[in-house]
Amino acid sequence: MAATALLSRPFNGAIKGIEVVGNKLPHPMYLFIYLFAAIAVLSTVLAATGASVTVPGSGEQVAVQGFFSVEGLLWFLQNFVQNFISFPPLVTVILMVMAVGVAERTGLINAAIVALFARAPRWLVPYAVGIIACQAHIISDVAMIVVPALAALVFLKAGRNPIAGLIGSVACVSAGYSGGVLLGALDTLLVGITEKAVAILPGSSAHTSLLMNYFYTSVSGLILGVLGGFLIDRFLEPRCPAPAPESLTAFSVPEQMTGSGQTPRDMTLTALQRRGLLASVLAVVLYTGGLATAWVWPGSPLQGKGGTLVPSPLLSAMILVIFTGFILTAVVYGVAARTLTSKIQIPEMMTEAVRTVAPYVVFVFVIAQALALFTWSNVGTLLAVNMAASFESIGLTGFGAIMVFVLLACILNLLITSGSALWSLLAPVFVPGFMLLGMSPAVTQAAFRIGDSVSQPLTPMNAMLLVVLTMLQKYEPDAKLGTLISRNAIFAIPFFVVWTLILAIFYFLDLPLGPGASIHL
Repeated sequence: MAATALLSRPFNGAIKGIEVVGNKLPHPMYLFIYLFAAIAVLSTVLAATGASVTVPGSGEQVAVQGFFSVEGLLWFLQNFVQNFISFPPLVTVILMVMAVGVAERTGLINAAIVALFARAPRWLVPYAVGIIACQAHIISDVAMIVVPALAALVFLKAGRNPIAGLIGSVACVSAGYSGGVLLGALDTLLVGITEKAVAILPGSSAHTSLLMNYFYTSVSGLILGVLGGFLIDRFLEPRCPAPAPESLTAFSVPEQMTGSGQTPRDMTLTALQRRGLLASVLAVVLYTGGLATAWVWPGSPLQGKGGTLVPSPLLSAMILVIFTGFILTAVVYGVAARTLTSKIQIPEMMTEAVRTVAPYVVFVFVIAQALALFTWSNVGTLLAVNMAASFESIGLTGFGAIMVFVLLACILNLLITSGSALWSLLAPVFVPGFMLLGMSPAVTQAAFRIGDSVSQPLTPMNAMLLVVLTMLQKYEPDAKLGTLISRNAIFAIPFFVVWTLILAIFYFLDLPLGPGASIHL
């Protein structure tokens, strides 16, 4: 096929190589157990040699502390539980999962997606798919199932090729996963790890918050969505074969996207769903309007010292604000759409949602110990200071250093597809290292978002691609994993270039990446 021919032999070999190497990587939990052991041994050796480092700007001499010592073992025994329960992303991720879980299980999210998709005219369909797909991280990894299935149906209804809708939405969801106007569990997870990384530098008081990248991700999510629509329309769809005739009647909507069972195959909303959406929109307007009024009201306790809006107690409590907003909107929708008929359903929905993050909690149990040791031993400080000094010695500072970091994240993301695992590996070195080069934690996290996303649709290590492949094969029975990846490749480089340009504009114009989050310290 013409599309399959896009895979050159070198590219095909590279993809196969990534798959082979990636399959040899251990489970993320064991990866961090090995990392803990490595830090424990390294810290002990460095402490025995009297290794220390002077933190630039403070003049403070920091000595490495060995894990295999009386002090190290006592620290571990006394802080083992605290390391786990005080890990910042743990509570915030669970809260966001509960909130989004209620919104998903009442049918609010699916009804909203259908409403946005179904009204798009034929020429606008690819752009609607691209923009919505670039916000889909809010429903976590299930977006890789829900959005492609809906996009394929929308393309069918509009008389366009459903294969293009399916693959294009997959590429936009994955390559633009860390951007978007809406905040989700991913944002809380990244900020929590960033906060721990900032603490590696003694005496650091750099600003971190859930909104530290919000301006940047909002702009990126919209621009990348339009770019994705353009690529679907002009490059992907012309290269897609016609769908198998039998697929036009055989395709069914995955169970994960039906919510209350009210999402019909013809992509129309029921009267109850429309009533629910109208009520939920009204609830959002009243909630945000009331909150904004209370925030800007003269003398409001939600303002900071001297009446400042940034920083302020409201921004510090943004997790609670978003959690409450999701729950309120979902409950209003559920009551109006009659998908919520009993109060007991709400805790049941939260419980079901929390079950989905059980593997994450196990993972955090281990990663929290590794990052805590990295901080306590001062190995993180030592590596960060030496990395910053090395970059300065070769003249690699400013945006050049950021680009090296983005490329490194892109490459590693081909093998380590878990964003939390990859950021947990990179943040403890690069966040404090770039801080020593005068760059804020916000810009390092913003750069990581690029690397963590754009290569995601290219790696066979992305398990969700296998699920998508089974969906694709209903339209194109002969499609292989290489077929899917080769078409995804249409999006990778343009997304990388445009997303990097967006970051460059923020950087060189010194624009804030979020409320109170500057580029430089």
